Amino acid sequence: MLRVGLISDTHGLLRPEAGAFLRGCDHIVHGGDIGSPGILQELSAIAPVTAVRGNNDKGAWARPLPETASVRLGDALVHVLHDLAQLDIEPGAAGVCVVVSGHSHRPHIEERDGVLYVNPGSAGPRRFKLPITVAELVIVGKSVTSRIVELAGHGVQ
Repeated sequence: MLRVGLISDTHGLLRPEAGAFLRGCDHIVHGGDIGSPGILQELSAIAPVTAVRGNNDKGAWARPLPETASVRLGDALVHVLHDLAQLDIEPGAAGVCVVVSGHSHRPHIEERDGVLYVNPGSAGPRRFKLPITVAELVIVGKSVTSRIVELAGHGVQ
């Protein structure tokens, strides 16, 4: 069994509650709009990280980040991009089991044509009245389940 933490749209803020949730993960996937290289350093201290560049990730530190990434985690191929509207592959035909995205700040899980689509929402500064969330994948063989978790203690605005 693999536990994969999903986080997106941190915009330079890694909340302590998000870090606590991610502890114990085998891998972390960041769906972009990271905000600063320090976020990736903090996440890398918890588990290996796959991250993509979001539309707000600018500057020299962000240039090496890919716009999309695919990573095999156990028996599951996970494809990561920031904005789902820019998906330019047919996931099922490419053997992808899970597509992880961010951008909208809206947490969402949906299965379409045998592919799981997960947006962990935003774990960074609050935007409008949207919840502060993270998500996880649990991978057992070729079986993948996901859940979204709303973080408690939203003291940072």
